[in-house]
Parts: sequence; structure tokens; C-alpha cells
Amino acid sequence: MLFNSFAFLFLYLPLVLLGYFGLGRLRAEWGIAWLAAASLFFYGYWNVRYVPLLMGSIIVNYGSARLISATAERVRKRRLVAAVTANLALLAYYKYANFLLDSAIGVGLAHGPGWQIVLPIGISFFTFTQIAFLVDCYRSAVCEYRLLHYALFVSYFPHLIAGPVLHHKEMMPQLADGNNARPQAAHFAVGLSIFVLGLAKKTLIADKLAPLVAPVFAAGAHPQLIQAWIAALAYTFQLYFDFSGYSDMAIGLSRLFGVKLPLNFNSPYRARDISDFWRRWHMTLSRFLRDYLYVPLGGSRHGQLKRYRNLMLTMLLGGLWHGAGWTFVVWGGLHGLYLVLHHGWRRVSGEAAPRWWGAALTFLAVVLAWVVFRAPDLATATDIWGALAGRNGVCLPHALAPHAAWLARLGLHPGYDGIRWIDFSTAGVPVLLVAALLAFCAPNTQEIFCHYQPCIERIVRLPRWRLLAWAPRPAWSAGYAVLLICCLFSMNKVSEFLYFQF
Repeated sequence: MLFNSFAFLFLYLPLVLLGYFGLGRLRAEWGIAWLAAASLFFYGYWNVRYVPLLMGSIIVNYGSARLISATAERVRKRRLVAAVTANLALLAYYKYANFLLDSAIGVGLAHGPGWQIVLPIGISFFTFTQIAFLVDCYRSAVCEYRLLHYALFVSYFPHLIAGPVLHHKEMMPQLADGNNARPQAAHFAVGLSIFVLGLAKKTLIADKLAPLVAPVFAAGAHPQLIQAWIAALAYTFQLYFDFSGYSDMAIGLSRLFGVKLPLNFNSPYRARDISDFWRRWHMTLSRFLRDYLYVPLGGSRHGQLKRYRNLMLTMLLGGLWHGAGWTFVVWGGLHGLYLVLHHGWRRVSGEAAPRWWGAALTFLAVVLAWVVFRAPDLATATDIWGALAGRNGVCLPHALAPHAAWLARLGLHPGYDGIRWIDFSTAGVPVLLVAALLAFCAPNTQEIFCHYQPCIERIVRLPRWRLLAWAPRPAWSAGYAVLLICCLFSMNKVSEFLYFQF
């Protein structure tokens, strides 16, 4: 079930809210049980066969956490290793078995047809969430052991499919707060407004950019320079507004239940360097990789060479987390290389890159990395990279043919057989320009709602234009109502969120 579907908006969500507040008014635990059951139904709506997998994972990890906490120090680490290994083995089977076998067949180490294992939706997110919980149990940083609350913490439907990656210390006290079982007008006003903003990002921007992307990134498309740049930039903003929109919708939905989720995006394309980018993009995953992978590997504590090694390993594994394929390995390796070069520059020069070209260089590096992230294979990615550099030539639309003589005087002799994959009669290119303007210049969600603490983090930064700061006033209500209507009319074809595949 998708957040951007009529079944979710007008059937599932109203019933869940009614049940939660109705039962919660009688007894808080009943509301928690209803929300947990509704979350399992939400997951099973996609494929009911994988509900036992999710429930089994919750029960086994809950039992493992209790054992780890009750175990003496000398054997606690062994139980943690066993529990984490079991989680990673489950993830490896469903997510990487096809990839590993296909790779072995490709180099002649195995023979026969490959496996066709279906990837359970959201498995990366609920696996990482539970691994973090186990590690914190080992560190004696957990004090919540009620199975019902733990089950809701893992399966909570606003974040279950595509994050944010939650931390138990952020969520469990909120889930246990009995005051949240009573509906509050403030929560509904803020939550619905944030949800509508996220829905608009998805339906009015991200989905409109998709036609500019898919044909150019198809295997064998062999695009030319202008096509390649339009498609690369379109995917850069499509991915951002799609995933940022999902995160906003998750934060808004959760706020209806009185629960604040952590921030996941903070205008990442305005980053001044690549480290700043990763502090702004998919922030909860970056936090997980830092706290549970980079720091345990040694972080920056054992010299520069080991620091660079740890950065590269962290990003390579972060790339593999996103998907089982060599394209994701290369994408992670590129970002690992970017981080190594950035820290090497800081070490040699003693200062950060100047803002005026550091931000532009960072954005360009991110766009080039997104090419291999989106491409179906390395050959297609290499072809598009070549096209971006002009290796495949330049092709202009037929409408510019009358200006050929003028361009020839400038020493330019492009072809005029049309840009094959870009349909300029659609809204795609204008939406691309609007998306770039919004990403670079407009206030982000947490800045717009800065006075009402939209997420766990305390936002103090005001938008550049204070008139854009949201307030519970009739004008804002009317504006968001119009925005919602525009979104509903754009939902004639429901599309999945891009991060569902991870």
C-alpha cells in the first residue's frame, strides 16, 4: 500500500486513526496493539507471505536482545555476534543471493540458471533498525523490553518501507506516552500540512521528471550530450524529491499519532563539500553507518591511512546496502573516493574549499555518481558518462534547424535529427527547472515548520523569507487545501517510491 494511493488516504488511514484513538482512550496498550496490527496489515498488503518473515524477525531479535542484556559480560559479545550474523545472513539471502550467483555464473565459477528470490520490501530498513537495537543492548543503552512496544517500534508503518532508520531511544518513550493516545488538533494541523507537502514533492515534481529519465537510462539508448545532461539532472532531482517527499509524508503521518520522527533531509544539494552532503542526505542512514560501522572500524583514531580505509569500506558497504549490483558498489566506491579526496585536501591545505566553487564541485560530483546509481549496468553508465563529456556528439531539436547558419558562424555544426528521448511537449523540462529552483533556493520542510518542531531535532533556523514560515491560519489552510487537490488530480497513475527497491 502506497502513501500516494486513494486506498491509503481515504480508507486505511482514517480507519487506523479511528481505531487507535478509540481504543487508546479506553486503554493505552490497546491503542498500541491496534497500531502494531495495522502496521503488519500495511506490510502484508504488498505480499502477505512475507508477514511471517517480519514477525519472525521481530520475535527472534526481541528474544536475542533479552538474552544479550541478561548475559554476563564474558559471553555477551558472542551472543551479539551470533544475533547480528543471523540478521545479516537473512538480509544476504534475500538481497544478495541472486547477485552473487549471477556474478559467479558470469565468471564461470558456477553453472545453470540463476535464482529468482523475491526481495521482501523494506528488509534493509527493518534489519538495520534491529541491528542497532541489538548493539545498544550489548552496550547497556536500552531500558525498554515490552514485546508489544518493540514490535510497533520495528513495524511502525510510517517508516517501515523506506525509513527513516529509527533509533529506539528516540521512539520508544514516545510510543509509551499515554498522552499520544488522545487526538490533538495541533498534531493534526502540523502533520497533515507536512504530509501534503511531501505528497506534492512526489506527485507534482518527482513523478513528472520520470519521463525524462527512463528512456535515456535504458540499456543501449546511446544518448547524446544534451539528452544525457537533461536525464542526469532530471534523475538527480527526481530521486531527491521522491525520497524527500516520502520522508516528509512519513514525518507528517507519524505526527498524527503524536510521534515525531527524526529528520532525514536538510537541503543536501546546497552542501558546501561532500562531507556536508552526507550530513544532509539520508541523515538517519548516514548516522547508522557512522555509529555502527565507521566508528567500530576505528574511525579516525588510528592515523590518516586507516581513516581513509574506514571511509572507503563504510561507503562501499553503504553502496551494497542500497542494492545488490556492481553499479551500487561503484557508486559507494565513488563516494568513498570523494570523501578520501576531501579529507586529503583538508589535511594538505588546512582549510575547506571556498564556498563559491566547493558547492558547485560537490553538486557535479554527486550528479556524476547518480548516473551509475541509476544505470541498469556499468556499460550503460559508462556510455552516459561519455555522452556527458560530448563523446556521443550533439543533437538538437528539428525546430532549431533554421538557425543552422547562425550556429555555423560560431563554429558549431550539430545535427538536427531531433533529441530522440526527450519530449518537449510534456511538462518535464519546465518541472526540472522548477525542481532545481526549489532545491537550491526555497526553504526546506523543517524551515517552513520551524516554529512547530516538525521532527525530533529542534529546528531554530528560520526561512530566508519569514512570510514562508507556516502558521495555523486560514490562508495557509486554504493554500494547502489547494495543493492537496492538485496532488489528488495528479494521482491518476500511482507510482512506487524509488527507495522501495532498497
